[in-house]
Amino acid sequence: MPKSKRDRPVTLSKTKKKGREHKESIVNGIREAVEKYKSVYVFSFENMRNIKFKEFRQKFRHNGRFFMGSNKVMQVALGRSASDEIRPGIFKASKLLHGDAGLLVTDMPKEEVESLFNAYEDSDFSRTGSTAVETVELKEGPLEQFTHEMEPFLRKQGMPVRLNKGTVELLSDFVVCEEGKPLSPESSRILRLLGIKLATFKLNLVCRWSPNDFELYREVLDLSDVETS
Repeated sequence: MPKSKRDRPVTLSKTKKKGREHKESIVNGIREAVEKYKSVYVFSFENMRNIKFKEFRQKFRHNGRFFMGSNKVMQVALGRSASDEIRPGIFKASKLLHGDAGLLVTDMPKEEVESLFNAYEDSDFSRTGSTAVETVELKEGPLEQFTHEMEPFLRKQGMPVRLNKGTVELLSDFVVCEEGKPLSPESSRILRLLGIKLATFKLNLVCRWSPNDFELYREVLDLSDVETS
């Protein structure tokens, strides 16, 4: 019987080579984009939603490119200091790539980029493990938004419920989630059933580099912190 392809061993050297080639591809892609387009923006994001971000990217499909992934790889592409930066002063942008961040390299006018980023915000259901931004509590009494078929499922989520003449009834006040605490799988499911969206997908501009100037958008940042090489 021929051996399954799944059983064939893969040498570590091959996997390391693929990883290195992928990183080199990202580095080359960023450097080519910097040569092609005039401005480089570093942005941060909150509560990333891939489908929503894909829609946002379409606004730049004719005059820009987005890059996300390893911050270290993106830093290498731009240069980590004045001694190895690929364009004068661009290492300042590189130093601000940390946390949940990405790059936009574009020819779109600065005012249009700022307008698109500042205006973009989209609400969504919170995921398990995310921090609740507010406390949600249900009061004792009938829960008329749920059909009687939902009663067993709600009990499995830890809710003290019963059927009362065909209506789902909450036997006591129930805290779905508490502000500042991580959401459990059960809390996340209940919030979705209630239609309560606590997560907001946002994109925040951090800085802009161009051959002529460098600009910080976040007031909490000190320009002197990024000017040193």
